[in-house]
Amino acid sequence: MTAGRAASWYRFSPAAFWRRRLSPWRTRRLLEVHLVVLFLLTAVASTALFLSCRQVQHSAEALASREAPAVQGLAATRLAALRADQEVSALVDMDLIDVTGSGEAYRSQLSAADQGLSRIADRTDQDLGTVKGLLATYSDSLGLGTSPYPDQSLMRKQKLQEAESLLTRESVGLVPRLEALQGVQLKHAEATATMGQWQRGGWWLAELSLALVGLTLLSALFVLRDRCGRDWNPYLLAAFVLTVLLAVFPLTAMSSTQDALGGAVKDLRQITYVPRQSGTEPADAQQYVTKKSEQVRQKMTDDAWTAPVYQGAFVGSLLAVVLPALGLGLRLDNDYWR
Repeated sequence: MTAGRAASWYRFSPAAFWRRRLSPWRTRRLLEVHLVVLFLLTAVASTALFLSCRQVQHSAEALASREAPAVQGLAATRLAALRADQEVSALVDMDLIDVTGSGEAYRSQLSAADQGLSRIADRTDQDLGTVKGLLATYSDSLGLGTSPYPDQSLMRKQKLQEAESLLTRESVGLVPRLEALQGVQLKHAEATATMGQWQRGGWWLAELSLALVGLTLLSALFVLRDRCGRDWNPYLLAAFVLTVLLAVFPLTAMSSTQDALGGAVKDLRQITYVPRQSGTEPADAQQYVTKKSEQVRQKMTDDAWTAPVYQGAFVGSLLAVVLPALGLGLRLDNDYWR
């Protein structure tokens, strides 16, 4: 490189530009400003990152422990009730009602439906009292419809028609009520898994603040070397590396978790709507719901590492506040404040 080109580079390089921008400031005042700015920026970045990570982790936990099981349980209850009706119809068609032990299939389905509602009760804030009452009445009607009567055909037909009405009556039947509850629960799951504007704003604020922290750290390192003749400050270097890690890893991890939540909600949507299609046998629909429920659980299990990432982001955020303050504070104390 010629002397002219070297002089030109010295005059118009980024370092020269930044040196000119900082030239009106005294060194002590400049370091103190960097200290205050770094403290404020790291505090904002740490708070935004902490709250954003916590929100994603909370959404994942709520979907895995509350919303998804409720949607799956309501679907399983509805299909078990339909399967019980199908099993009783098969017994009637084949004249097997009076055969000992012939009603075990539909009784097991009713038991599964009742247990499903019991498990759902602590996972939803919806009122299940009416549905539980309808299920109990429906179970009694099926039991009476399969009991021996002097005039078996007439009484059984009446009781089974009553059970059919309780099961499928528009708006007020057991199945329509379960479908309505399932639709509401699905909306809750979608709202839980969806990142709102405030959550997105929190991530943008965290990333922007971390970017400014990185630039300010580079500026502080430049000032120490250019004006104070100091080697690279280890505290500021560690803070810069930590800032880069905080800007990349939590966002990547939580983005992956958010994608998993979206996939889980998609499966829950299929659990809710696909088995309702006409022509779908209750037994086939039950197998489909079981398969999709297992996929949802697997997706939630695969992203169970959000807790370690959240804890790491919390510790890293604290260090991001402490390290710059320690690095510049010690240098100011040694060179000026004493």
